[in-house]
Amino acid sequence: MECVITVELGTNAVRVFAFDLKGNVLSSAKGSYPTFHIQPDYSEQDPEQIFITMLYVLKNMITETLHPRRYGVQSICFVASMHSVLAIDDQGVPLGNVITWADNRGKKEAQELKESDLGKVLYRATGTPIHPMSPLIKIAWMKNNDKSRFARASKFLSLKSYILQQLTGEFVLDYSLASATGLLNIHTMKWEQTALDFAGIQADQLPSLMSVFDVPGKLRKEYQKSLGLESNTRIMVGSSDGCMATLGAGVWREDKATVTVEDSGAVRVVGKKVLDDDKQRFFNYLLAENYYISGGPTNNGGVIFDWFAKQFGTSSAPFDTEYMMDSLIQEAANVRVGSEGLLFLPYLLGERAPIWNANARGSYFGLNIKHERQHFIRATIEGILYEIYSIGKILQEHRTINSLSINGSFATIPFCAQLLADIFNKPVNMAMNANSASRGAFLLCAIDMGIYSTFEQAAESTTYQETIMPRESNHETHSRYFQIFERLSVKLTEEFEALAALQHNGEY
Repeated sequence: MECVITVELGTNAVRVFAFDLKGNVLSSAKGSYPTFHIQPDYSEQDPEQIFITMLYVLKNMITETLHPRRYGVQSICFVASMHSVLAIDDQGVPLGNVITWADNRGKKEAQELKESDLGKVLYRATGTPIHPMSPLIKIAWMKNNDKSRFARASKFLSLKSYILQQLTGEFVLDYSLASATGLLNIHTMKWEQTALDFAGIQADQLPSLMSVFDVPGKLRKEYQKSLGLESNTRIMVGSSDGCMATLGAGVWREDKATVTVEDSGAVRVVGKKVLDDDKQRFFNYLLAENYYISGGPTNNGGVIFDWFAKQFGTSSAPFDTEYMMDSLIQEAANVRVGSEGLLFLPYLLGERAPIWNANARGSYFGLNIKHERQHFIRATIEGILYEIYSIGKILQEHRTINSLSINGSFATIPFCAQLLADIFNKPVNMAMNANSASRGAFLLCAIDMGIYSTFEQAAESTTYQETIMPRESNHETHSRYFQIFERLSVKLTEEFEALAALQHNGEY
């Protein structure tokens, strides 16, 4: 019997799934790793720790689950979060940690570029909004502020490129993940020279480009032996988590959108044309030639509720975060829609879409003497989902969206799924496999193997376990509160900037 393995290199954990060739999940496993915030605006991870964690989880699944059941591994497909940067020297050794998407230290470079004519040109060419999240800005920041590391760097890799190089010896990156760097021209599918010039690097300092279906090379012999895999096991370069989550959610018609809320979040649509937005509010990333995933990301998804749970939750099992979060949600369910006038701006990590303000800050607004702990819990959840809705709202300026498909561990909590249906006032479909990124990676393998002939056919194979209908009266209430939320996000811009200036001057 044959199976496919998908490896998702997420923000805080690696998730490994095994699928049979009909798309049924045979096994899944997860290994976590920390993010280091060594200074304000810094978000880094240890690439070696991630690699070792990935190997450990993968080896355990193969040896403890697949081999005893006599499954052979036909393909391993890799999926990764976007916008990471790792500088390596000419021996392939990392020069420090990998910088993650959440890192905001390049705010100055991003602001200056965004306000320039070059910034507008680069946005149209690359499809990536000008923001500290993008590798374009991260590398430019390194050039200006970490000159020793920049000078020593032989190459600048994504985390996935580093993992694949460790496994196969090849420096590669798929077009899809490359399209999220701000360095790839999504129209010519080549590295954009004006972006390279801004970053101060050459094309040969980046990985070689290839299709999401391509194979960078065979597993090194030591990993064939360690993992118990055959030499002909196909290693697929794969794609980004966002593109794979969209495919895996079955969203392949222009009247549908997918909502992902994991640690971060996004609202995405699929099309064969780039969404042209003069305000530069959307990303337009490639999945494959003539297939674009368009939408907007938020920094502040489930990671914000996790933060709240750790700071303010109580539990009889103090180290069981999942139990604690379930308990908090039960409390929130006892509070009326709108949290009785308490609103939460969830911008603890700055924000990307739709306000694209790395200096944005979190805030509770409307607090009065009657508010209790349960109101804060519900307001926190509603604030996270109002931010998601703010992205969907501007997408609907360009697309008619009739239904949503949701995925991610936070979005698929039943309480949150119903809130999304009510806030958007649209039916919400919950896929059988809540981890749509892993399913998308399986579908990519299935297309490669000839099980499906097209992306459309593969997407149509997704089945839903439930469709949640919106409640009109709740939507009307949410709409009134959202209008205040939206205005606050803009009105507080000057205050966000003033706080950022204090931080820059070392006053907090």
